[in-house]
Amino acid sequence: MVADSGTSPRAAGLRPLNAPRPVRVLTGDGLPVALVEGERRRAATVEDAWYVDDEWWREPIARRYYRIVLEDGVVRTVYQDRRRGEWFAQGY
Repeated sequence: MVADSGTSPRAAGLRPLNAPRPVRVLTGDGLPVALVEGERRRAATVEDAWYVDDEWWREPIARRYYRIVLEDGVVRTVYQDRRRGEWFAQGY
């Protein structure tokens, strides 16, 4: 059994796993071409793309996901909220 320290994960500086965070994505022909996370990094390739349209009975989710490989070899998963047009990064 693990004792509870009484410190919440948020107070400890942790964030939930896979919590999306806003990010700036530059696009060309509708696809991500660069990711700006402090510095601009070019997308070398888009490995995968998929849609998620779900939860119509609550607050609908309409997202277009992309798994991109950046020019330095780092892989990022980003999505565009198709209802608001905002971009988010998820999973790191």
